[in-house]
Amino acid sequence: MSDIKLIEVPKWGLSMDEGTVTEWLIEEGTSFAKGDLLCEIETSKITNELEAPFDGVLRRVVAKPGETLPVGAVLAVSAEAAVSDAEIEKVLTSIGADQVPVPTESERSPGGQPTPAEPDVKRTPSAPAAQESAPAAGTNTGATAGGTTTVPQSLRGRTEDDVFATPHAHRLADELTINLGLVAGSGREGRISVQDVQDAIRAAGGTVAQAPTPARSGVPGRSTQDDSTIDATPVARRLARTLGINLHDCRATGSRGRVCEADIREAERKFRLLPDPVTTPLAGEDTAQVAPGYETIPFTAMRKAIGRRLQESKRNAPHFRLTADLQIDNLLALRTQINATVPAVKLSVNDFVVKACAAALRKVPDVNVQFDEAAQSVLRYASADISVAVALPSGLITPIVRGAESKTLAEISGEVHSLVTKAKAGKLSPDEFQGGTFTVSNLGMFGVREFDAIINPPQGAILAVGAGQQRPVVVDGQVVTRTMLTVTLSCDHRVIDGALGATFLQELQRFVESPALMLV
Repeated sequence: MSDIKLIEVPKWGLSMDEGTVTEWLIEEGTSFAKGDLLCEIETSKITNELEAPFDGVLRRVVAKPGETLPVGAVLAVSAEAAVSDAEIEKVLTSIGADQVPVPTESERSPGGQPTPAEPDVKRTPSAPAAQESAPAAGTNTGATAGGTTTVPQSLRGRTEDDVFATPHAHRLADELTINLGLVAGSGREGRISVQDVQDAIRAAGGTVAQAPTPARSGVPGRSTQDDSTIDATPVARRLARTLGINLHDCRATGSRGRVCEADIREAERKFRLLPDPVTTPLAGEDTAQVAPGYETIPFTAMRKAIGRRLQESKRNAPHFRLTADLQIDNLLALRTQINATVPAVKLSVNDFVVKACAAALRKVPDVNVQFDEAAQSVLRYASADISVAVALPSGLITPIVRGAESKTLAEISGEVHSLVTKAKAGKLSPDEFQGGTFTVSNLGMFGVREFDAIINPPQGAILAVGAGQQRPVVVDGQVVTRTMLTVTLSCDHRVIDGALGATFLQELQRFVESPALMLV
């Protein structure tokens, strides 16, 4: 049997569920060795280069630049030159890689029949299986435009939960009242697919309805394949049918890798199907078409992730806020002294704030928590892993200074500088920005006096830091000038009460106003 290996979208980090191919670094037909860079994949947080997990030859690129695919989806096929194109097509068809067209007659074996040999497919290690195409929408009774699905009585029944089958096969079995325990699976480790269900129906003497061929508008350069098996939301499918858009031409950026309404609208703009604006010119006005006064900027994967997470935080976490003014004259004096006397050390006010937060979390560990919403429990951490908010042109990311309570100011300064540099270059690894226990967001460098910040879930609190400003204050009955820093602590009331948040701010104030405490 031929040796064919699939290269799939890897899972970089627990929160990653999809990735967008931005560029292929090698071309089809090129040999590669284990560890060579194959392509660049953009996730919601970073852009990483995919390393080859084995030696091979890139025979087929399945995912084109710009396509967004779920974790485990097929990116490309590796096979030796002796493997025929028909064998590769057969493998891709069997796993539901619907990005690939059906083989032509010239790619079939003599006599017009598919190549009989079943290739031995090897997937990249530790990658989930590729997503299988969904059955045609609206087949709850088995009737379609191409006939009727008839299920023999011998296959009727209820499927047990432990049957190893794809989600689409389970869904089809429920719609047709089929017991999947009576169906033999041909997938990896005996997994049952939609094709296996259909084959079982035919083998038992039943019939399978033929999927309808959607009508298309005939715009040149667009797909003409049957898109009834593409996984899409009902709204997206109806809109695509109305506009005459083939779902094969749409990126799948919706939940669970489905094509959503936004993807259809993007394809509508891509193929210039939007109607021209109709305007009634005024008397004597130039009738030339006026360009729209705005620019449409689609969301990047990072902006989508930020919007989704912060919307969930505002909706699910009951926020309350506590504000305090901290006097930082002693801190500024110590900073000036250290920067002037210690070579190669340039501390910022934010470095002191990160260290002070870590020290305060050590004194008040009940604020150093995460909320496990699924288990309805609080995770209290011994180590203060401080997330530092960093603004990027494409959005916001929060690299983490781990174990900040045990690091010196110089170590924190160097680590923050390194993390910020990597974040701006898009080179952070998942463990460098996932899993913090507390976040510091500083907008003081923009002259912002104070602001509220949204909690970064599943953390329990975030500190918003404003600009240090000289303000008049009363000391021993006298009005004097002091440098004050306003901070606002946003807390999740499910896990942190008002008194607990206030206690944390008291400890923070003690460390900031007496910075020598952070040196011992």
